Amino acid sequence: MSEFKLPPNDGLDDREAVLKQDGYLLGIALVSLVNGMHFSPLYELFLVPVAAIATGFWITSQLIIFYLASLIISVSTVVIAGVPAALYERAKGLKQSSVTSLQIWLAATFVLALPSLITLFRGG
Repeated sequence: MSEFKLPPNDGLDDREAVLKQDGYLLGIALVSLVNGMHFSPLYELFLVPVAAIATGFWITSQLIIFYLASLIISVSTVVIAGVPAALYERAKGLKQSSVTSLQIWLAATFVLALPSLITLFRGG
């Protein structure tokens, strides 16, 4: 009776790297969501124009306008924080994101969200 053996290249070799990348992406998403919360210093700055634009599209629910402003801040944080990581990838000639570029992206997200994080931890 023969013993079962996995093929030599079963695709499981890079599981650890993929899990690290998923962790960094989750961290980027969580920090950007914190930056979009109602206690963010940017929230009121975005709320007024979003409310004006939303009413032009017949969106009059205050709750939807609040969520929309929060979402715009969070997405803007992710996009703006991704610029240094993209520049790093371009300079290195990478075709895919590396762990280092994700770390740069996460660090830039933390820098952008720092005022919100300070407000959060102060209890404001």
